[in-house]
Amino acid sequence: MKLLSLDTPEILELVSSWLIQKENYQYLDFGNGRRIVTPALLKIMAQRETHFLRAYTSDRDDTPIGVLGLNSVDRIFRTATFWGVSGEKSFRNRGRSTFASSKFLTLAFRDLDLHAINTWAVDRNPSLRTIERLGFRFIGRQRQCHYIDGQLHDRLLFDLLASEHRKLDEERWRRSESSHREAVCEERLVEPG
Repeated sequence: MKLLSLDTPEILELVSSWLIQKENYQYLDFGNGRRIVTPALLKIMAQRETHFLRAYTSDRDDTPIGVLGLNSVDRIFRTATFWGVSGEKSFRNRGRSTFASSKFLTLAFRDLDLHAINTWAVDRNPSLRTIERLGFRFIGRQRQCHYIDGQLHDRLLFDLLASEHRKLDEERWRRSESSHREAVCEERLVEPG
């Protein structure tokens, strides 16, 4: 798996195509209610110091399958806000976004010299599992502040300190994910008696 800079027109177009899909943008907020990111805006974001963006690839080849980002990167207070989108849905629920996010956070803490990274997720969003696996700690709830299809939802707030971040070991991660999948399959085969 690689983390790629968003520095070619092709990758900007691909990532932008993921970010304009309702199933993705409904969970995002890039400030002032902005949810949809055009290729032009994405290019500007990729060039600004207040953003740090990387596409992550499949472990089979260099095909990008998702994007990870930091917004509001503050070099004085050494903080940022983390977000991500799985672009290629066929790779969902395989642990790739969790592993890529771990690798991305390691890079961000090290290269940007950050001390704390925060994130949020809309209540009941499947990405909450990834946030928890990465070691983010729940710090609060912003009530009824996020609209999806005219419905109000809460945002759950999390943060992670550099001293708390643990880079996931890829081989160990694959073994534990494989063991978990096998256990789930075995559970489904055994019917309650």
